[in-house]
Formats: sequence, C-alpha cells, structure tokens
Amino acid sequence: MASVVSKKRKKNTTSLSHLKTLGHDLLTSRAHINNLPTLLSFVSSSSPPQYVLEALLSLQAFFTSVLPDLPSSSKKPSSRTVSQDDPEFIYRTWLKAKFDEFVKSLIDVLVSPQSEETIKELVLDTLMEFVKLGNGGRFNSAIYHKLVHSIVHSATPVTFLLDLLVSKYFKYIDIRYFTYIIVEKICRTLEEKSVSDGDNESQSKESTENLIHNVHYILSRIPALEGSADKADYEMWSGSGEPENVSGKLKGEDKKKKSDQNNSKILTASNSAKKMKPKFTKAWLSFLRLPLPLDVYKEVLASLHTAVIPYLSNPVILCDFLTTSYDIGGVISVMALSSLFILMTQHGLEYPNFYEKLYALLVPSIFMAKHRSKFFQLLDSCLKSPLLPAYLAAAFAKKLSRLSISVPPSGALVIIALIHNLLRRHPSINCLVHRVDEEASKGDSEADKKVSENSEDPINSADVSNKKLCIDHFKNEESDPKKSKAMRSSLWEIDTLRHHYCPAVSRFVLSLENDLTVRAKTTELSIEDFSSGSYATIFADETKGKTSSTGILQSTSHLFVLRH
Repeated sequence: MASVVSKKRKKNTTSLSHLKTLGHDLLTSRAHINNLPTLLSFVSSSSPPQYVLEALLSLQAFFTSVLPDLPSSSKKPSSRTVSQDDPEFIYRTWLKAKFDEFVKSLIDVLVSPQSEETIKELVLDTLMEFVKLGNGGRFNSAIYHKLVHSIVHSATPVTFLLDLLVSKYFKYIDIRYFTYIIVEKICRTLEEKSVSDGDNESQSKESTENLIHNVHYILSRIPALEGSADKADYEMWSGSGEPENVSGKLKGEDKKKKSDQNNSKILTASNSAKKMKPKFTKAWLSFLRLPLPLDVYKEVLASLHTAVIPYLSNPVILCDFLTTSYDIGGVISVMALSSLFILMTQHGLEYPNFYEKLYALLVPSIFMAKHRSKFFQLLDSCLKSPLLPAYLAAAFAKKLSRLSISVPPSGALVIIALIHNLLRRHPSINCLVHRVDEEASKGDSEADKKVSENSEDPINSADVSNKKLCIDHFKNEESDPKKSKAMRSSLWEIDTLRHHYCPAVSRFVLSLENDLTVRAKTTELSIEDFSSGSYATIFADETKGKTSSTGILQSTSHLFVLRH
C-alpha cells in the first residue's frame, strides 16, 4: 500500500514539474506553441489547485504579451491589407480562438463550487487584467460582460466573488459605468423572458429570485458618484484608451476631423462621470420592472429615498413604482412613504389619494412595525402644511385619539405629540378639545326636566343620564377621512389618558390642556424624540431616572402646566 501511494506522489510531482516545463518553453519560443492546448486543458475546476495555478500563471504571462497583436473579434480584416491565407493572420486567428477558450475556462473555474477561494481570487484578478488590456489598451467590455453575466447567473452562492468585485474594482469609474450597462442588459433580458414565458410553471422561480438577489447585491453596492461630474481625477481601471494612429495618411482638415471623431469615442474619466447618471437611471428602472422577491422589495424601498432618488436623471419616473407600492398597503406602504413624500414635496408629483391612503395606514399594528419611527416622522411632516383642510386635520387627530386607547404606552406618547402639533398648526380643530354637542345639550335640558319630574325614580334618572353621554358621531371604520364626521366629534379618548397606568403617558397628556392656539407661548414637539420608544425604553427611563424621552416628557408637561 505504501508503494502505491509513493508511486502516485511521484507521478503528481513529475506531472507538475512537466507542466512547469511546458509553460517555460511556451514563453521562450514560438516553436513550442503546441504546448498551449495542453496547458489550457489543466485550467479546469476538476484539476488539482496547484495544477490550475501553474497553468494559469504560464498562460496569463503568454497571452498578456500577445494580446495587442490579436485580431478583434468584432472587426473583419480588410482584404487590401491582410490576406486570409497569410500564415501570420491564420496564426493570430488561432491564438484569438485559444484566448477566448482560456477566458471561458477561467470563468468556469471562477463560478465552480469546487474551486478554492484563493484560486477564485487569482482567476478574478486575471480576468480583470484582460478586461484592462484586452482591447488594445482600452476597456474590454465583452470580457467584463461575460464575467458579470456568469457571476449573476450562477446557481451557487457567489457572495465571495461579489464582495471581491466590490472591494477591489468598484472604486474605478469605468468599472461602475460598464457595470450599469451590463446590469441593464441583464434585467431587460430577464424581463423579456418572463413576459414571453407567461405563466409557464416550468420556469424555475428559485433561479429567477437568485438572479434578482445577485443583481440587487451589485446595484446596491456600486458607490454613488460624489461631487461634480466635470471632475477629471476619478480613477480609471483601464488606460485613457488613446486610439491608434489611423489618420497617418490623412492631411489637413481631414486628419483633424478624423482625430476629433476618435477623441469623442474615447471613454475618459470625465466622459464616464457625465454619462453615469443616465446609465444609473436605466439600470435601476430596468431592475425595478422585475418581479422582485419580498425581501428584495423591502430592501429597495428602505434605501430608495437615500441611495437612488438623489442620483436619478428625473426622479419623477419612479412615480408608477412608488404609487403601486403605496397602494399595496401594510408595511410596503409604510416603506414607500419616504420616497413618495420626497417626490411630492421636492419634485412636484401630484397624488390625489395620498392622504386617504395615509389615513388607512393608521391601524394598531403600525405602532409595532419595524419602520414605525420613520413613519411617524413622515406622518408629522405630511400634516404640517397650513393648507391642509380642517376636516382632514380633524380626521387624523380623531383617528389617532381613538388609537391611543388600544396601543402600547410608547404609541400613546407618539400620538399625544402628533395631536399636540396638529392642534397647534390648525387652530380650526381646537374645538375638538372642548366639544359641546348641540344634540347632547338639547338632550341635557330635556333629561333634566324628566329627572325633576320623576325624581322619585332614581333608576329612570340614571338611564337618561347614560343615554345623553354616549354620543360620538365619529365613524372609526370609515376609510374616507371626509366621511368620518371627525369635525362633529371630540378627543374624549385623550382625556382618558389622564388616568393611564403609565406615569409617562399620564404626565405628558397634560401638555394638551394648554391653549395651543397661542403660538407665541408654545412650540412644536419633535416626533423623533418619541417615535422610537418601547416598553423597554420607558421602563429604563422610569427606573434609572435618565432624561431621555421620558425626561423630555416630564419637562415639557411641567412647562405647559406652569404656563397654564
């Protein structure tokens, strides 16, 4: 048994040594060009890592030296300059075919689950060197497209490769530029394929979702273009790409004209920066048209207002995506609110049913949602306009008031702060604080008469008193704030918070006893100070005596009580 193992080791050592000899001979003389196919056969995920490494290093050194002489696959040779029967042309064409085979083998090794991470990193660096040099010194978009396309469509996890790509190469502006172009093409192809397939259940939903996850991973990690697009000091991966001197035989104006045309096609750092915004916009729009998985959908909505909208050519083009998301309801609507609010306030988007949808989001579950803090801040901002109709401000105030008796203490604190700001901004709804219902008043006088006439019957008297105190015209289940009859109601629920079991709530509600119509003596409350509260924060503030959110509540409520 030991002899068999020793023979295998000797064979492996000899093979590896022979492989090194083949590579050395290939690099020293064209006479050993037949070593090229042999070396290529070792660039495979099934080969041992040390064999892959040795073959890769030899082949990279060989092709790097001959790349400038290889014919372009996109251009056909001119019969006047080069004959297709020319041995040199045949040789270079054969080399080009072998180079393409080498690139394909490298990509196969790169995305193979059998390859080690060290080999993958080396392969990626080799491919990126070919991207840098494989087009006459200019960016080889064909190789880069194959690379990104293979990574994105890989059925195995490629997070390691994507992280390498992001950390090593996304700092170069030309890499970013071509990445946006490739992502747009991938998304368009996927969209067309899904449309043509229709309801074909044989289509693997899992593979499609995996592809979308990979595309989003790339898009969300491309650094934004900071500063002016006119800057010329952005880092480029490839050279400036000076065109070859094809105008040597031209003279005068023709030479200058040809030179200007060539210069206009050069992708410089400045040109890339100027073209970046349209490419960014097209890539994201193509991506948002795809059937996004729920987790990706939420991630996109969570970052859209900060990572995407500021860099779009025209942010209003997102209106269909955002209004559709906002109409879905639930947590999706909450997450779409930030971006939709930016489009409405900063880019002139008109959305007639915005407040009706916002009103529908006021349900008990919103006070326990993950993004509740941002939602309450946006809700406060949406209700800030002095042009807001009184019935709308009253409907929101009353809806919040009704919710205050069924939400956790932290939710009640936010509600009090929101109602405080509403009453201060819209004096016309302050009647809700001290509402005397006309019908109830008439009932009072009639009831008093009956009580005086039937004073001997205390049961009758109690029944009449109960009837006159149970009138609230507000329609809590009505989805249209205009039909909720909030202006005919009152904020009686807020008065019950004076006896709330949580001291922070019962103290803070005293702030609403002040006359909020006198703006000179009052100030708006920052919703941010209350929107992130929970049982834990309230308990911590009460036990430790820290002046965080509860401390602010105490000082604010005492201030209002003193002024009152």
